[in-house]
Amino acid sequence: MPDLPYTRIISLVPSLTELLVDLGLIDQLIGRTRFCIHPEGIDDVEIIGGTKNPNLEKIVELKPDFIVANKEENRKEDIELLKKYTKVRVTEIDSIQDAILEISSLGEILGVKEKAGAMVNKITALLNDRPSKPPLSVAYFIWKDPWMTIGNDTYIHDVLHKYGLDNVYGLRKRYPKTNLDELLGHSPELILLSSEPYPFKEKHIDEIKSFCPDSRIELINGEWFSWYGSRMTKAFSFLNDWRASL
Repeated sequence: MPDLPYTRIISLVPSLTELLVDLGLIDQLIGRTRFCIHPEGIDDVEIIGGTKNPNLEKIVELKPDFIVANKEENRKEDIELLKKYTKVRVTEIDSIQDAILEISSLGEILGVKEKAGAMVNKITALLNDRPSKPPLSVAYFIWKDPWMTIGNDTYIHDVLHKYGLDNVYGLRKRYPKTNLDELLGHSPELILLSSEPYPFKEKHIDEIKSFCPDSRIELINGEWFSWYGSRMTKAFSFLNDWRASL
């Protein structure tokens, strides 16, 4: 690999940690959060805390020359402090297009433009190959107590939209709170219970079924809908098959 512009990289975002490794930068990656568990082989990269509570002193001691963060996943005050010590790339991903542009931008910045371009081409091809199916109304839950769903300015909403799944909470922003009485009023054809950040289980299907007996309810791998970056290749391949089955 030719000389790279940055050789001491820390990632504060799990999906972007996976992206950096898949772009061939694992030898340059010197720090990750404890939530950065993908891909395999990352165990030797030092953990520097969580996304919301990174060990700032440890990060500074590692002397990174590049940190990748995210506006939503990381705290503004942590990012502002780290900017005093090194270059910090703050990503903002609210759509598939945002994610694709960020892969290209990071590829350019980090000296792996060709690999990033090949990844973008693969993601785009998978997205273009998605099945054409009649639309379904959908509710996508990310939390319980209180029940929380997703609004129209999120990456998850855009993925649903691209696959012909009409978000019944799509008139709202970010991550609105709701309840099962309101859900009943929407009567979605499909209800998806994400595996993250709340670990929904079969018992929650039964709870919702008592309110919405006519809805199809599924436990779904949240990574397929919320992890941008290189995970999009696996996600869109899965979603193409899954959507065709609905």
